[in-house]
Amino acid sequence: MAKIIAIVEDDPDQRSNYTDAISKKGYEVRAYASRDEALEGFNDALPDLAILDIILGEEVDAGFQLCRDLLTRSPNLPVIFLTERIDEIDKISGLRLGAWDYLPKPISLDYLAERISSLLRINEARDQGQETENSAARQIGDLALDTDALLASWQGQRIDLSGTEFRMLEKLVRMPGHAVSYETLMNATMQSIVSNNTINTHMRNIRKKFEKVDADFSSIKSEYGYGYRWSEQ
Repeated sequence: MAKIIAIVEDDPDQRSNYTDAISKKGYEVRAYASRDEALEGFNDALPDLAILDIILGEEVDAGFQLCRDLLTRSPNLPVIFLTERIDEIDKISGLRLGAWDYLPKPISLDYLAERISSLLRINEARDQGQETENSAARQIGDLALDTDALLASWQGQRIDLSGTEFRMLEKLVRMPGHAVSYETLMNATMQSIVSNNTINTHMRNIRKKFEKVDADFSSIKSEYGYGYRWSEQ
């Protein structure tokens, strides 16, 4: 059965272009022009991945509201923001909400389709990783990392990290006890424009996810002005 991709975009030409490009990759696309249309569609069935613009008509933060709603219903759903709002504060807001990616317009349609395929593969590998033991898993104290599924667990409990968060964590734990620079962590994000503040936001999100399963978690240490360090508890 084809994966369902939801596109929420108020510009009809862009919506049509995205729909055509993604449909050609074999996905079932459900396109919506407004937040209300999208919510009605999500009430019928949730997608396997959602692509959201932030500004929809007169609603300047409609995409953020939709993201909250979707992740309340399905916390592990891959969400991509695709928007002209590229200010750092908007990007940080999207990441804090739990989006897997934040892409600026205009965008190559081929790249968008490949990004969708990549995130769906990661999500599928994570689901399979819960059922089978993977030889790619690495153990660092109470932390286990499955590099194929981009899946982390702490004290045996799954930690649902985005792909970007997982890659940053993997860099951080490569040499426990050693400080990892902001520049190294920026490279791990695989994004073109990243600031120290964006890295700090990712790290806060990672910490919060660990603290949900272990209130005493304290392995991620800040190295003021330089970066972060993984300290085994």
